Amino acid sequence: MPLDLLVIGSGVAGLSAAVRAAELHGMAVGVLTKGELDQATTRWAQGGVAAVLAEDPDSTDLHLADTLAAGAGLCDADAVRVLVDEGPGRVHELIALGAIFDRDEHGRLELAREGGHSLPRVVHAGGAATGAEIERALVAAVRSSAAVLHEHTFALDILVEDGRCRGVRALAPDGLVVEIHALHVLIATGGAGQLFSVTTNPDEATGDGVAMALRAAVAVADVEFVQFHPTALHHPAMPRPLLSEALRGHGAKVLDTTGKRFVDELLPRDEVSRAMARRMLELGVDHLWLDATGLENFEQRFPTIAAELSRVGLDPTRDWLPIAPAAHYLCGGIVTDLDGASSLPGLWAAGEVACSGVHGANRLASNSLLEGMVFAFRVVEAIERGKQCPDATGAMRAVLDGDPAESGVIGGRAVPGWARPAPLLIDGAEAGGRVDLGEVKARIQRTMTMGAGVLRSEASLREALGQLEVVERELGAQGGVALAENRNLIEVGRGLMLAALARRESRGAHTRIDYPETDDSSFRCRLVLA
Repeated sequence: MPLDLLVIGSGVAGLSAAVRAAELHGMAVGVLTKGELDQATTRWAQGGVAAVLAEDPDSTDLHLADTLAAGAGLCDADAVRVLVDEGPGRVHELIALGAIFDRDEHGRLELAREGGHSLPRVVHAGGAATGAEIERALVAAVRSSAAVLHEHTFALDILVEDGRCRGVRALAPDGLVVEIHALHVLIATGGAGQLFSVTTNPDEATGDGVAMALRAAVAVADVEFVQFHPTALHHPAMPRPLLSEALRGHGAKVLDTTGKRFVDELLPRDEVSRAMARRMLELGVDHLWLDATGLENFEQRFPTIAAELSRVGLDPTRDWLPIAPAAHYLCGGIVTDLDGASSLPGLWAAGEVACSGVHGANRLASNSLLEGMVFAFRVVEAIERGKQCPDATGAMRAVLDGDPAESGVIGGRAVPGWARPAPLLIDGAEAGGRVDLGEVKARIQRTMTMGAGVLRSEASLREALGQLEVVERELGAQGGVALAENRNLIEVGRGLMLAALARRESRGAHTRIDYPETDDSSFRCRLVLA
């Protein structure tokens, strides 16, 4: 018998859905992850959860306005309304599951302000260990409730029969390719930070879910918008240690190599990263500085960051901290409606892998964990009430009706030059003697960093596309997980660059130095790969 729900990925979105489906609705649930259950990108999230949990002066209307402003004209207002209205309830449910957030001496949740937020509304755990705490609580709940766990199992492709998703082909730990059947599949595989040489994402973030969707002709959009976190520690460690947004929220300053402050640290991340990239180019340097010496009780307030800095010999009470932008978050992904339904019946998406319409052209800080919890909940509720096909709501309106004439609706446009990739033909054997797959990945990352990083141009993007084609030709047809990951990176990278070429403007996390202005008349739309 097929599972009722197969969840691909083990971050906050996937595990939230698995827990709700199994415990509250009695579904037969399977969770598939290519690593171990607690190895998802969620555990690396230092930022907190943004939600209006207190009384005035904050409100969900203010949270909505801040999110729309950060999204630079491409947020779906209905999706953002769902996020801010339903988010507080999801946070309280997480607390009920056992997640422990920071509280003051009176037992009240401590609220921090982060870049792009007009008021303090971000809750943290352990100062900057929010993701790890959320992951801990959810993993414990899933281990006690999921019917089947497939750890160290790599999802290769979506099974499609009679126009509907029926499960996935996967590479099992023993090297055999197996089929796992389910009535519904939720892709919650996270992002694609490993496209770039410098990233805050773990090794597992290779764009697998988006690549699977592209091979199945499932609509994908907004992938040109890659958010670079401005304050990643400039250090050989990878993924790059993240110096949380909360540091700037508490008063840390971004300085250039002369000690001059040149940007408002509480602007949205895209603006800070762009200002930093330009200043680094002007000065010919590979990093700038974060001055957190004025922050009181640093070790008590940010124990995770303090420990990380101590390991590399830095004392934040005395030392300026070297920083540089690092690839952090994919704002686009698999297009969904307000219930997380994709363009393929039976296939759902939630979390960073999805394009729900919440983030638009740039994600507001600490909305990501909230989005995963909110839309995972909605996926399960939609499945429970028997929903089969997507509605023209949220980002899905760019695919199903695409009429930008209606007030507030973001239309869609196909990306020129895009062609559907072929299915993965992979066996369990690692490639031997032909190519060094580690070096192939490094070449992909160098190509993307140089051609499609914080600052882009038509020349840089076309050069990178050509280099990516050379790398692809050198890959063989077999080779296990490492080769599959490289192919996924190439396919997502190609889609990202074609969309970036098509978007001849600068907006949010997408900056074209040859088209520096925002062009609402031509590009207030989603660019769709399908």
